[in-house]
Amino acid sequence: MTGRESFKKYHPIIAVLGMFFSVFGRKGNLFLLKGFRHTSGKVGLVLRYVFLKNAAEFVGENVSVQPGVYLLNVQNLHLGNNVSIHPMCYIDAKGGIKIGNEVSIAHGSSILSTNHDWTDRRVPIKYNTVQLEKVIIEDDVWIGCGVRILAGVHVGSRSVIAAGSVVNKDVEPNTVVVGVPAKMVKTI
Repeated sequence: MTGRESFKKYHPIIAVLGMFFSVFGRKGNLFLLKGFRHTSGKVGLVLRYVFLKNAAEFVGENVSVQPGVYLLNVQNLHLGNNVSIHPMCYIDAKGGIKIGNEVSIAHGSSILSTNHDWTDRRVPIKYNTVQLEKVIIEDDVWIGCGVRILAGVHVGSRSVIAAGSVVNKDVEPNTVVVGVPAKMVKTI
């Protein structure tokens, strides 16, 4: 049975769990999401989905957050339908992150919506102001393992970002990008 089929089959139970845990509010669900970050199996998948749905800006249907994923500032995180986020990913949505439908994020990837400024020479860079820049990942995108997507990037639909790439500029739709920094190598 595929993940979509399982989600449809158990959706009524998941919906009841969502309503039950909604009484804990956004902060309570965020606390539970962090507490169940490393829980494996189907129970972990369902609980992370329920807690994330109650804490994030928006979470669509059939979203899979695998064990060991670090999600920060989820109140600014928008996830479409059929999104999978694999182990050891780090996603910080402080500046806003919108991920469309049918997106797969392979293990060990990072998506950041913040960047340090270094214009004030009187203080160390790490204490300079933080710039917030929204990241948008459109529908039908495959993000390979170990990818880094930096603040302010827009990834077009039906794109592939090759493993180990660092994306610091927008990605055109229907393309494959690879490298550090990522460059287009072909169209799909």
